[in-house]
Parts: sequence; C-alpha cells; structure tokens
Amino acid sequence: MNIPEHNYYDCLVFIGRFQPFHAGHLAVIKAGLERAGMMIVICGSARQPRTIRNPWNDQERERMIRGSLTQVENNRIHVVPLPDDLYNDRSWLHKLEQTVTDLVRALAGKTVAAPRIAIIDQHNSRTGIYPLLSTRWEHVEVPGLENINGTGIRNNLFAANNSAVAQAYLLGTQATAEMPASVITTLQAFCATPAYAALKAEYDYLMQYRKSWSAAPYPPVFISVDAVVVYGQQLLLIERKNYPGQGLWALPGGFVNQDETLVDACVRELQEETRIDLPASVLKNTIVASQVFDYPYRSARGRVITHAFHFDLRAIGTRPDICGGDDARQARWTSLADLDPVMLFEDHYFIIRELTAKEAA
Repeated sequence: MNIPEHNYYDCLVFIGRFQPFHAGHLAVIKAGLERAGMMIVICGSARQPRTIRNPWNDQERERMIRGSLTQVENNRIHVVPLPDDLYNDRSWLHKLEQTVTDLVRALAGKTVAAPRIAIIDQHNSRTGIYPLLSTRWEHVEVPGLENINGTGIRNNLFAANNSAVAQAYLLGTQATAEMPASVITTLQAFCATPAYAALKAEYDYLMQYRKSWSAAPYPPVFISVDAVVVYGQQLLLIERKNYPGQGLWALPGGFVNQDETLVDACVRELQEETRIDLPASVLKNTIVASQVFDYPYRSARGRVITHAFHFDLRAIGTRPDICGGDDARQARWTSLADLDPVMLFEDHYFIIRELTAKEAA
C-alpha cells in the first residue's frame, strides 16, 4: 500500500495492557506497520502481581505479541513494559515520552533529525486512559474489530467450571475468531498451571462476594482504611491470609465499621492485623499525613475508596514488636528500598510511594 508522505511516520506508539493480546490488537499493529517505519508497543500495567484483571506478566504478553507476527514484522516492532503510576498521570506521561524518545533516538541514530512520532489506537477505543492523555505527539486512529475485548476473554477463561472447560473454550470458534493461534496456544498452556488455578479460585471468591450485594438498587461504594507505618527506613507489612490477594504483602487495613471514624478504624485494623505493641492513643499521635486513594479499578472486590494514614514512629525509642493476627498470615518490617511491586496487593505500592515521598520532599 502506498501511503501519502504526510500520513507516514517514523514511529507509531501502541499502548495497551494486552490482557490478553487479541485480534483487535493485531489489526492495529498491522495497520500501523503500513504507516510507519517502526512501532513501539507499550505493555502497560507492567511489574504487577497476577490478578483477574492482569493475569499475564510482561514476558508472557511479549511472547503473545511476537508469536502473532511474522519475522519481518517482529524486526520492526519493539515491545517495552511500562509500569503504571496510578495517582500521578503527569509522571507516567513523562516516563512514556522519555522511554519512546530515547528508544527512537537509539534506533534511528543520525538518520532522522526530528523523528515524526504518533500514538496509534483503534477508532472509538475504550481500552483505557492511555491514548487520551495529552502528549506532544499526534494521534492516529485505525478501524477496529467490533465485540472483541480482553475482559470478555478473561471472563470466559475464569468463569469456566474447570481447566478442561476453559480449554474447550480456547478450542472453539469464538476463541479462534478473537485471538491469534499463538495466543490460544499460550493460554492453553497457562490453563494447566498453578497460576491459573489460583486465579480461578480467586475469581470464584470474587463472584460470590459480589453476589452478596447484587440485589442493591445500585452498585455500592465501599470505604476502607490502610496504615502506612514507617520506623526509620522500614515499613510494616502483612501477608494476606485470604482472597483476594492471598499470599501477597499488603498494608494493614480493612473496611470501616458503621460506628467508627476513619482514624479509629485504621488504628483498630492496624492493631488487629499486626498486634503492634503500642496503645491506640500513642498510634494516633504518630499520624503525620493522610490521603484518599480512589483509582476506580484499584480493587477487584468492587468500588473501594481507601483512606491511607501515614504513621511515623521515629519519636518512639524502640521499634515495636509485631506478629500477624486476624486476616494476616504474618507481619514483618521491610526496608522501603526493597519493596517489590510484583509482591504487593492492589495499589499498595503506589500508596506507599505517594505518602513516603511526600515526607521526603
């Protein structure tokens, strides 16, 4: 196809979660390669734990993408994982622009003085906020495929009664119309892993959880609290005993009772889950900051808005003793420098970073 020069780009940037990569995504890449010398595919939501919404890690998603393309096409695309920054769009956008600019410069060398870059996406895409963020690049829309979306594919996999039923869906005509053959092969292998079994169990739990309030006249909004407890450069975390997020590390916290304030709820949850050796009155006096965290998809349980409180224990002479209690399998002090977002529940990594960064500023 001959593309007019004014419609041709040095690089097109395609941004998505690709959970999983499907035929709609593939159509965008093929259309983009007809209009650009190269494409950068940004895998968003990188470096996160496996969840129902994000079941596949960065490496698995890149294999899905590359396995769906020819060798010639693969030579012209570059897959780059990019972590989210849920509560700082400006920071995320800066990282996106810097990542793309550096890569284009490295690949183009001196052959392109001012490379022409644009973001490409499907027409009327509802895949997220990524393409809607203001950048200094142009925005290119291409025709999309109707009625194919990652949410539907994930629901078909996890709503299946068992792995065999999920495999049957992957072998059916619906799946073959929705996904490239290499993606289907990858998902078939995934359905035989412990990771699938764990997510399937979590999905079943979440469906029962949501069923408990399904008769409400409208979806409820839940209020929770989380405690960011810091002693020097150490942070207090608990290991979750139950679904969702079983086995992940988390901030002590939970839902607010009808008869308590947010602060009282946070202190209660902190004491119940860590058995921290400090009275409530002392803990309240160590609160130095608080913030609301309300990313709409922060919790798989539904719409949960959390109020996080920053407890600074520097004024206390000795680090208090702790042990896991209530919903916590165990509690521990962890170096802030050693936090791994892949092992942290929901958006807790971002909450920790927001509150501790404000203290350092």
